[in-house]
Amino acid sequence: MDQTYLMNLLDQVAEGKMSSGEAMEQLKELPFQDLGFAKLDQHRNIRTGYPETIYCEGKTPEQAAAIFARLNANNSNILGTRASAEIFEKVRETVPEAVYHPAARVITVKKDQKLLTDKVIAVITAGTSDIPVAEEAAITAETMGNPVDRIFDVGVAGIHRLFDKLPRIRSANVVIVVAGMEGALASVVGGLVDKPVIAVPTSVGYGASFGGISALLTMLNSCAAGIAVVNIDNGFGAGYLASNINRL
Repeated sequence: MDQTYLMNLLDQVAEGKMSSGEAMEQLKELPFQDLGFAKLDQHRNIRTGYPETIYCEGKTPEQAAAIFARLNANNSNILGTRASAEIFEKVRETVPEAVYHPAARVITVKKDQKLLTDKVIAVITAGTSDIPVAEEAAITAETMGNPVDRIFDVGVAGIHRLFDKLPRIRSANVVIVVAGMEGALASVVGGLVDKPVIAVPTSVGYGASFGGISALLTMLNSCAAGIAVVNIDNGFGAGYLASNINRL
């Protein structure tokens, strides 16, 4: 239940268009709805400004669709991560306005398209193979009302590509750097900008990258100041954190 929905409810009561009893029936969904297999935190949007995000992996298509349908009743924007095409097809049966982003494996519902800020979040990748994680970050930030500038394939193996994009990167308010292999790009960017840098290690790389652990350790051990690191392949976490910073 987002703040817009709640304010509209209170306005209707104040204007006499709805009885207090009718409003109370709707407010019974707070603080959560028990679906049996899931307890939806309908109060989260009021507390944090964002609705509960649906982590679709591990859920059946029917479970994911039921959660989307409940959240869709009284939230403007909804985000589901790690979603398969099969889950999306089921979700679309009950929420026709849902959109699937296959590269990021993300489902979005965006009834409210307005931006909450004009401050830009830059999402940078070291390589093309990092784009799926970067897209999860970018779509998360966009769904939460932020303008996003995507700058892809500017890794340290051809660092001149990064320097070419520095004016765009430096004009952003927050920078998300997504990199696999050795993960060096976050340190380089951190040493070139005066904005918060959120580093996302990806599981892209050969055997000794250990599924992203190599990039994770490089980012955690960066000598460049001002870098925060999220979990391996956690584009959602980076997009969410960037959005929180962006609306301060």
